[in-house]
Amino acid sequence: MLHYDFEQSLGFWVCGMAHALRREMNLELAREGITYRQWEVLVCLAFGDTTQTEIANRLGIEAPTLVGVLERMERDGWLERTSCPEDRRKKRIAPTRQAHAVWNRMVACAHRVRSRARQGLSDEDLATLKRISDQILENLDSSRLEIEANALEASRVET
Repeated sequence: MLHYDFEQSLGFWVCGMAHALRREMNLELAREGITYRQWEVLVCLAFGDTTQTEIANRLGIEAPTLVGVLERMERDGWLERTSCPEDRRKKRIAPTRQAHAVWNRMVACAHRVRSRARQGLSDEDLATLKRISDQILENLDSSRLEIEANALEASRVET
């Protein structure tokens, strides 16, 4: 048997919540004919037209992994891809009229999931959760930067 202290694992707690939220969003968004991953892409586009690479970076996935999602979304009329005038290798991604037309219904899906998720939680509980989440992200970002700096220094010493 494999042993691990899951009851004390921040990652296990957070991943469990993330999986549950994703599952609920997929159920809600299915009514609109869109998946959670496609919703994530549209959320990125809500901040303005962007490139495929920028979307992949925001979603924390490799650009080639995103290609299939974007192709399906373009085929289904959710977005359009055009070559960047300054660099023809880059693709600019923009939502279509179809995406704009149902955006408010998709946002309503997210609000319903949010409402279900926060049942039994006070505003104070949510503020505490936000503060703790921000602190964990800050801790991990600081740690990542330190690890990357140490790795860079070690590679300089080796050469």
